[in-house]
Amino acid sequence: MPNLAYSDMTVDGLLRSAAVRDPEGYAVRTRHGARTFRELDALADRIAAFVRRATGRRPGARVAVASVLDPVFAAAYHGVARGGATVVLVNPLIGDEGLRHVLSAAGAELALVPSAVAGRLARLRGALPALGTVVVTDTDTGGAVPANCLPLEEALDGPAEAALGRPGGADPDAVACVQFTTGTTGRPKGVLLTHRNLVANARQTALAHGLGPDSVTLNHLPLYHVMHLNSALDAGACQILCQDPDPVTSLAVAAGTGATHYYGLPARLHRLAADERLPGLAPAARGGSRLTAVLSGGSALLPEAARTLGDLLRVPVVQGYGMAELSPLTHCQRPGSPHRPGTVGTPVPGTECRLVDLSDRHPVEAGAVGEVQVRGPQLMAGYLGERPGTHLGADGWYSTGDLGSVDDDGTLRLLDRVDDIFKYDNEIVSPGRVERVLARDPRVADCVVAGLGDSEHGRVAWAGVVLRDPEGTPSSRDRVLRSVVERANAQLSHHEHVRAAEALSAVPRTPTGKPARSRLRQTLAERGAFGGRSGAGPFDLFQEQTMVTFVNKLTVHGDLDTFLGVKSRLTAYMAAQPGYVSHQVMRHAWHPNVYLELAVWEDADAHQKAVRSEEFQALVKQLGPLATPEPGLFETVEASA
Repeated sequence: MPNLAYSDMTVDGLLRSAAVRDPEGYAVRTRHGARTFRELDALADRIAAFVRRATGRRPGARVAVASVLDPVFAAAYHGVARGGATVVLVNPLIGDEGLRHVLSAAGAELALVPSAVAGRLARLRGALPALGTVVVTDTDTGGAVPANCLPLEEALDGPAEAALGRPGGADPDAVACVQFTTGTTGRPKGVLLTHRNLVANARQTALAHGLGPDSVTLNHLPLYHVMHLNSALDAGACQILCQDPDPVTSLAVAAGTGATHYYGLPARLHRLAADERLPGLAPAARGGSRLTAVLSGGSALLPEAARTLGDLLRVPVVQGYGMAELSPLTHCQRPGSPHRPGTVGTPVPGTECRLVDLSDRHPVEAGAVGEVQVRGPQLMAGYLGERPGTHLGADGWYSTGDLGSVDDDGTLRLLDRVDDIFKYDNEIVSPGRVERVLARDPRVADCVVAGLGDSEHGRVAWAGVVLRDPEGTPSSRDRVLRSVVERANAQLSHHEHVRAAEALSAVPRTPTGKPARSRLRQTLAERGAFGGRSGAGPFDLFQEQTMVTFVNKLTVHGDLDTFLGVKSRLTAYMAAQPGYVSHQVMRHAWHPNVYLELAVWEDADAHQKAVRSEEFQALVKQLGPLATPEPGLFETVEASA
C-alpha cells in the first residue's frame, strides 16, 4: 500500500493554496463565464466573513449549503469552513420531507441555497425552528428572492475582515462537513467528515485519477460532488461544469474546453452509450483530442456500456468505489493501467481493504466472497447523533455493507449490498448478477431485480424491466418481456431464475442515480408472497394498466401570468399527443401559489414518449425558473371501477 503524506491544513486551505500557486489560473468555468482561483478564494473570504457575523463567530455552527453545479457552491463550501462553521450538504433534488429531515437533524442555523430551494424552505419554516437567515445564491442568473430571504450580494455587503484566522484556531480533526447518505437502505444518516478526512481524500483522489495543474475536469453531473471539487483544487486543475443534461452535448463541451477527464454518473453514461447519435459523431466531437479518461462512480456501470464508450471515445472508462462515510473514494481503476470489466480497481493511496465472512467475520482469502471492510485517513468521524466509535469494528475497520471479492492483485469486484442479496431455499441470489444478465439483452434499456417473498422457497427473483422499444400493445410487450426473461434464465442458475417480472416505464432511482431498493422492497412486501397461489407462473406480477393518473404539485415562485401562459402551452401540447385522456389543474385555496395537476393517460408508455419529446423538454425548461415541481408525492390508497 503506497504511503501518503497527510496534511494538517483545513479543507478551505485547498482553495487558498491553489490561489497562492496560480492566482490567475481558471478554477471553474461554466457557460456563463469563468472564475480564477484568486476570484474564487476572494469570494470564499467574503462568505466566511458573513458566516462569522451571522453566527457570532461560534465554532461549529451548522450552515446548510445546496450542492448545485455552480461556482458559488465551491466558494460557499470553502467559505463556510473558513468561517469556522460546519457545512451541511443539501441535495437540492430531494423532496420536502427529505429537506426538512436534513436541516432539522443537523440543526442548520443558516442556509445558502438557490431560489428554488429557498422557496421550499419558506414553506417549511414552521418545522425548522433553528433555521435563521436563508441566503439565495443564484440571483445573478435570474433566481427570485422569496419573502424573508436574503440575496447573496446583500448578505456579502458587510464589513470585510482583514484576518481570517478561525475562531478557536484551526483543528484538522474538527468536523468540517455533515453529508447525509442517500437513504437507499433507510432514513438518511448524517455522516461527520473532518477536515483531515476531506483533505486526505482530495490528495488520494487526485493521485488515483492522475490529476495535475494541466488537467481540465468536466463534471457532467446533476450535483456538485465535493470529491471532484476538492481533488481538482488539490491538483490545481480547472473544472468545467456542464449543466446541460444531454450526454452528446456534454461531449461537445468536453471537446470545446479541452477536457482531460470526463466525470459522469452511470445512469447518464448508460444513456450516452445507447445514444444513436454517438457512432455518427466526428472523432473530434467525441470528447476532443485531450480527453484521457471517462470516470464513473456512485453505482455500477454496466460492462457493455463501458466497452461501448471505450471503443467509440477511444479512452479508458474508469470506475471507482466509495461512499459518503469514506469522504468518499476508497478504490479506483487507474486511467493509464489495464483493468478488468466489472471491477472497481485497487485501494487509493493510504487505504487498506479486506473482505470478511458474513457469519464468523474472519478475513477470507483472495477470490472468496465476503463483506468489504476498509480503513484509512478518509474514514468518517462517525454518524450524527451517535456515540463516537460505534461505527468501527476491531482494529478500526469499517464494514461497508457491500459484498464483493478481491483478486490476487488487490482488485475489488463488487457484487451487491449485503441488504439486497436474498436466499432462494439456501442458495444466495445476487440481484446485481441477475441485472447484468438481463441488461445484455439488446431489448432492455434498464432493469432492476429484488427478492420477492415466496411461501415455498423463501424469496424468488422479481425483475422490473424497461424495454428499449416500448411501442405496441400491452400483449405484445408482454410477449417481449417473457422472451427477455426466458433468455436471461437460460444463462442463470436455477436458484437465480426470474420468476416474476413486469414492464416499467423507468427504474425508480434516488437523486444520485442509485436504484431506490428500500422503496422497491417495501412495495414488493406490500404485494404479499409470490407462492401458494393457484396457477402461479413467472408473470403473475405483470399487470396491464390501460389507464394511469399522474399527480404533480407545482409551487410558483416566478411571475404568475408567465407561469400560466407556459403551463397552458404545455397542456395544449400534451393534449395533442397519442394516449392523452384528460388533464386538470387545481389551485390551493389558502396558498394561491401552489397548484395540483392531475393528468390521465391511456398507459404509462404513451406518457413517457410524450415527456421525452424535444417540444416537451423545451417547454419544461421555460417552466424551470417559474415553478418548482414535486411529482411522486401521492400514491394510490384505494381505487374502484
